[in-house]
Amino acid sequence: MPIHRRHALQWGALALLSSLGLPPVNAAEPVVLSGVQFDPTLRLQDHDLLLNGAGLRYKAIFKVYAAGLYLPKKASNPAEVYAMSGPKRLSVTMLREIDATELGRLFSRGMEDNMDKHSFSKLVPGVLRMSQIFSDNKKLASGDVFTVDWMPGVGTVVTVKGAQQGEPFKEPEFFNALLGIWLGSQPADWRLKDALLGRASAS
Repeated sequence: MPIHRRHALQWGALALLSSLGLPPVNAAEPVVLSGVQFDPTLRLQDHDLLLNGAGLRYKAIFKVYAAGLYLPKKASNPAEVYAMSGPKRLSVTMLREIDATELGRLFSRGMEDNMDKHSFSKLVPGVLRMSQIFSDNKKLASGDVFTVDWMPGVGTVVTVKGAQQGEPFKEPEFFNALLGIWLGSQPADWRLKDALLGRASAS
């Protein structure tokens, strides 16, 4: 089929779907979890990132937060995520008020649980600074957002409620160590791990 005719048919199909009030077949839709919307793409360091997966963190029967993982391309296992070049983002929106100091301690413990002692010991200064970041924020309320970004050439940037928290963490290993909290062999929540990797339902 001539290229110009193929394009005409494609545009005709899109126009028909639009007239019927329907989205294009391949249109990516936002993921909405407990009122938190994760857009299918976002822009970071002049790169378009894709929502790899999103899910909820539960403690007992309570929803604690919603998290979404953005990557340059889709990945279904942690090794792919860790090895992937380019910027990445983990976005977390709180669903209930929580003591930020306690959250920082849990994150530190999560990093330690998913690393060997030697690797963890090299990152202790960064881990302590991460804990301090959350301690300084006192409490996180429902609706508060924090993000953890890996930016090549910059480092790991932590943003809480729209404000960058100090200087970037320069160690390349630090971002993956943080991701290990959610994607490691002992994740904070197995259902959330599968959801972030696009392997299970987001809810």
